Amino acid sequence: GDVVILDVGSTTTAIAEALMARRDLRDVTVVTNALNVALRLEQAADRITVIVSGGTVRPLQHSLVNPYATLLLEQLTAHIAFIGCNGIDATGGVTNRNVAEAEIKRAMVRASRRTVVVADGTKLGEVEVARVCPVTDIDLLVTDSTADPDVLAELAVAGLAVDVVGAP
Repeated sequence: GDVVILDVGSTTTAIAEALMARRDLRDVTVVTNALNVALRLEQAADRITVIVSGGTVRPLQHSLVNPYATLLLEQLTAHIAFIGCNGIDATGGVTNRNVAEAEIKRAMVRASRRTVVVADGTKLGEVEVARVCPVTDIDLLVTDSTADPDVLAELAVAGLAVDVVGAP
């Protein structure tokens, strides 16, 4: 019965795939700005309701951005949001290369009770042009075993909980 926000990106698309595989899930609502995620989840329409944010299509990314994309997000409260990024740093926070997408990500963070950033290890310690939020606005970072241990330590000191998938 949860409402889940899924951002655009390869990692969030993998989350959509995992939701599809969970035959035990019922009455889940997914809100997304990713056209590929919405189309993929359509196959589970009997278990998962998909709401697309609306907005202007960003070519090649298949994401929806403003104008209009944040209007829906301002009107709901989700249980959890899974946000992708191009950079996450203890000081620089969560950042993205595209300003329009960063604006949507900020709205997703505001619209959720719990926010999880999903980012492979190459994005840790990086700071991109558009700031999404400080790490203190994030409840959990999920990353992989390629993450630099020193950067993980900095994020932990900043108060961010981290789950390293595939770690021994």
